[in-house]
Formats: sequence, structure tokens, C-alpha cells
Amino acid sequence: MAEGEEHIELKFRIYDGTDIGHRTYASSTTVATLKQRLVAEWPPDKTVIPKSVNDMKLIHAGKVLENSKTLAESRITFGDLPSGVITMHVVVQPPVAKKKTDKNQDEMPKQNSCSCIIL
Repeated sequence: MAEGEEHIELKFRIYDGTDIGHRTYASSTTVATLKQRLVAEWPPDKTVIPKSVNDMKLIHAGKVLENSKTLAESRITFGDLPSGVITMHVVVQPPVAKKKTDKNQDEMPKQNSCSCIIL
């Protein structure tokens, strides 16, 4: 880690209230790097396990953090808690495949269903 760079202590809370990944991170650490570490350290006894970085979202202060941004760019509050630990929430949600019903509706020709009667 670079000298003079700010560091922050983080832990990550998963869906059942368990905290994982508790350690100090540099402000230049990207959100994608955090997610990679979490995937590698995920407890194997959990019922929901992310397979990749894209299967999870990190939430801090009500905002979903972007993979390409660093902790500093994500405006994580450095130094506000002198000896505290910041908790981020982890939401695991595998990417959703396109529904078959959407595909079938796109392929079906549209039919006019006007039932007007002219007298």
C-alpha cells in the first residue's frame, strides 16, 4: 500500500447477519477488488453463494457501489470514525436470464382486437 494513503477498516455483512472480510483497506482499493476478495472468502456453509463479482452488490450509506470506482471515489467516509469499523452490506443476486415469456411475446404477431360496432 502506498505511503501516506488513507486506510479504512471495513467489514461486510451478508444476508444472515454474519460479518466477513474484516480488515483494513487502502482508499485506492476498487469495489471490484473488494468483491473478488469476498467471493474468495465466502463461508462455504451458507445457502446462497456468489459465483462471481457480478452476482453481488455492495451497499454503503444506501448507495450501491460501482465496480470501477475506488473507495475514495465512492465517497467512503475516511476518518469520520477514529477507531470505528464501517459496515457495508452485501446483496447476492445472480444475474437474471431473459424470460421465455418475453421472448414468446416478441415473436408472436400482434393482433388487432378492436371490438367496435358501427350502426
